[in-house]
Amino acid sequence: MQFFTSFGLIGIIGSLVATILFAFLGMNLMLLGSRLQSNSHKEAIYHICGRAFGLIIDVMITFFLFGVTVIMFAGAGTIFEHQFGVPGFIGSLLMAIITVGSVRLKIDKVIALIGLMTPLLVLLVLITTVHAFLNFDMSAVEYDMAMSRQMPASTNWLLATILYVSYNIAIGASMLTVLGGTVKNEKIASRGGLVGGIGLGMLILLINVSMLTQLEEITDVPMPMLLLANNISSTMGLLMAIVLLGMIYNTAVSTLYAFAARFVHAGTFKFNRFVIIAGMLAFGASFVGFVTLVGTVYPVMGYLGFMLMGAIVFSWFTMRR
Repeated sequence: MQFFTSFGLIGIIGSLVATILFAFLGMNLMLLGSRLQSNSHKEAIYHICGRAFGLIIDVMITFFLFGVTVIMFAGAGTIFEHQFGVPGFIGSLLMAIITVGSVRLKIDKVIALIGLMTPLLVLLVLITTVHAFLNFDMSAVEYDMAMSRQMPASTNWLLATILYVSYNIAIGASMLTVLGGTVKNEKIASRGGLVGGIGLGMLILLINVSMLTQLEEITDVPMPMLLLANNISSTMGLLMAIVLLGMIYNTAVSTLYAFAARFVHAGTFKFNRFVIIAGMLAFGASFVGFVTLVGTVYPVMGYLGFMLMGAIVFSWFTMRR
């Protein structure tokens, strides 16, 4: 909503631009992780950025890994509150407990858990998009009024698109390099990053189209896709809530694991203790609120992520030479 749909139809072009960027950057990060056999983002970041600049990027990524974990806990609370009528702090607490428990597992089990919900998410987004499109009455939609109530992440659609890609890469870089480090074959690793980037871009496009068709109805809703799914049926709404919680769980596990792995070697007693403390702090910070956190943390992270995107592009030229 904040990075694409709020700009109207031109947001669709933004979705396509984001797809290309995600595919290119994801491919290169996975390749770097595989080449360096990374255990955390530290090796890859210092490799492509150098020691001085790498330190800045390293600190930035590490800080925002924790920030996104906080946002995911807050998002879980929002879903529990709006879909199930459960107080938000209980949903956030449950997500924090499950996330901390999962991060303490071995990396191969963490990767397996992360992949569970993605196919179901793709299916539900497809169904929701088709339903929203079939029930779209262009003559009944007052776009000007609906658009005037939006709070876009930037004043320009292209800048908002690059910001969206930038903050995702700033956070995704850490887990992508760790994932790449689990694959010895560089071609397979880079192919995985390419396909993953295209898949993410296509999801953004589908979600954007579905929200554009129902713009008036979802303007003031914190979880637009959840509302659109509930419009189909209560069962569909329940499934979407479960899948969204699953994707929030995926992200929280990825970011908390990468955050802890930056400071402590995974699989050790110190690592487990660090994860518990970080999880408790993230839960406490989640009380700021989901929408507020998304609207403030993500754009800032996007601007800082420009530096990382530039470094990845420079690294691509260097590797080609």
